[in-house]
Amino acid sequence: MARGLLDARARVAGPRREPRRGSGGPGRTRYLVGAICLAICAVMLMPLVMSVLASVKPTAEAAASPPTYLPHSVSLDSYQRLWSYQQGLPTYLWNSLGTALLTIAFTLLLTVPAAYALARFPIPGKEVIFVVLLLALIVPYQAMLTPIFLMFADIGLTNSLVGLAILHTAIQLPFSLYILRNSFSAVPRELAEAAIVDGASSWQALVRIFLPSTVPAIVTVALFAFIMSWNEFLGALVMMSKGSKFTLPLILAAARTETSLGGTDWGMLQAGITISIIPCVLVYLLLQRYYVSGLMSGATK
Repeated sequence: MARGLLDARARVAGPRREPRRGSGGPGRTRYLVGAICLAICAVMLMPLVMSVLASVKPTAEAAASPPTYLPHSVSLDSYQRLWSYQQGLPTYLWNSLGTALLTIAFTLLLTVPAAYALARFPIPGKEVIFVVLLLALIVPYQAMLTPIFLMFADIGLTNSLVGLAILHTAIQLPFSLYILRNSFSAVPRELAEAAIVDGASSWQALVRIFLPSTVPAIVTVALFAFIMSWNEFLGALVMMSKGSKFTLPLILAAARTETSLGGTDWGMLQAGITISIIPCVLVYLLLQRYYVSGLMSGATK
């Protein structure tokens, strides 16, 4: 009898229909998205590849018009000229690296305590204070270069890597404070309360609870500070007048007019661009997993 009921239900339901497979299934959509991503990557990487190829061309071929896309012969003359250019490439690399490391140190020393206080302490009007600090993002730092230069000239911080690092720190502070404050706010309050119950002070809670919990955000702030300081040009141009204190972007701008006829030495310029790209790419590749999660920390609760 049960079998008869099943047969009757099958006759009422009719024949089973297979799902229709359209031409735009998930498989083809995935391939289309992959092709679009590859095209975008090719467009983004093409200038970098062309710079690297131009840096290994002989001098005459690098300045040829119309340009050749692939070098007819490989030459390292551009790198040799750049290595011994003026004070020497190691001097400018050290200036850029030292400024970037000082910028990271100053940024973290200032933003970590400030973000911790704004996120966890019952400060009157802390939301207003936070918004006022973020308003610096809408003020272009180029507008502040003249008063900053005059102030630094009075206290002897021009032609100084420390002074340039302070300028870069001031540029980076609002964004870093925003990232760290949201990250500290996303840490569960129960962790801090448990630490305080166990007898930990606010400083110990910061060091033992909040800093280990917000490592991705701290790495993100350090990464942004490094890249900004490494590539910054205008502030270094205003603050530095001694050739021995120049950073890599400044010396690359000076290397543009180093041919006998006053034209651009494209080979040496592209060699310098290639060298300046390498640290940024390496730092990003080493810290990319922290970078992605650090930007998202505090975005949702």
